[in-house]
Amino acid sequence: MWVIDEPAEVREVLLDPATFRPDNAVVAHTALSVKALRVLQGAGFALPPTLANNAGPSHRPIRAAVARFFSPARVAAVEPLTRRLVSERIDAARAALEFGPVDLVEAVAAEPPALVLLHLLGLDDVDVPALKAWSRESLELFWGWPDEDRQLELAHSAAEFYGWLWQRVGAARRLPGDDLFGVLVTLGLSDEEICAVAYFLLIAGQETTTQLISTVFHRLLTAAAAVVADAAAVVEDALREASSVPTWRRVAARPAAVGGVELPAGAPILLGLSGHGGPADLAFGLGIHRCLGAGLARLEARVAVECAGALLSVVRAVEDQPPMIELLSFRAPARVVVASAITAELTCTDTLDK
Repeated sequence: MWVIDEPAEVREVLLDPATFRPDNAVVAHTALSVKALRVLQGAGFALPPTLANNAGPSHRPIRAAVARFFSPARVAAVEPLTRRLVSERIDAARAALEFGPVDLVEAVAAEPPALVLLHLLGLDDVDVPALKAWSRESLELFWGWPDEDRQLELAHSAAEFYGWLWQRVGAARRLPGDDLFGVLVTLGLSDEEICAVAYFLLIAGQETTTQLISTVFHRLLTAAAAVVADAAAVVEDALREASSVPTWRRVAARPAAVGGVELPAGAPILLGLSGHGGPADLAFGLGIHRCLGAGLARLEARVAVECAGALLSVVRAVEDQPPMIELLSFRAPARVVVASAITAELTCTDTLDK
């Protein structure tokens, strides 16, 4: 791939979707084996252009329909829910620390983003642990380097997830509601298009936030002091320097020059979104494909830091260098294990009615 990581040049590419198309945004980075493809085909798995990989005329109405779920007013309204969910898990983690080390990824960061997302999308009766497993495994399948045996395992997971989505679409067609599936049915999309929208929205809308929160926790624990003076600034620093989505892909639709370098038509491009001196906002992309959940991710990460601040100040990291999720476009600590350092009263740093 042609790597572009100078922020001004990344911005230039993202703001020119006609020249630099998103067609390869969700294509499997490692070519899938015949066995894996057969598993996916057996489930009817298909990802037609909808959001991240859509450069056609259908992108605008689909994006507009989904964007309504993430309006600034709706995002602001879920702060009390977010704060309650995180605080409950902080309390449980504090109690568990009396008996030994605790992984803050699983104990605190994992479930709240999924529960908040499902609330915003109007979805209930969802097995959250299954959704989390499906999400992690789909990210590995499409952005990782799995060998053929691992691909087969991941393909079965993706097929199971897709089958669940297909059932939800069928239920929405029988009785359309005002949740995500009902709105997409009303929009007139095909079953495959609805499944494609939901597939990556239900992954990206929560798993990347879990990874962002995990990254922030790890950065605070390995800093000189874990005292949090400004949670929002801590989150912005992480987005700017070590976002959970550090890269994204594009493909050149025609010959083009970027930074004085000539790119041929069809050139696959890897854009560096974080860690190269650009603004924090670049971590969410720019232009017509900017992340719809940017505001939500910032809110959830800020609340997590505010609520965990007191806890982080009285624990120590068990591992300075934990195992990492290392995928083409996703990076975060796979775990953040802590142990008690001192005993103190741990409370959320803010109130529900702020």
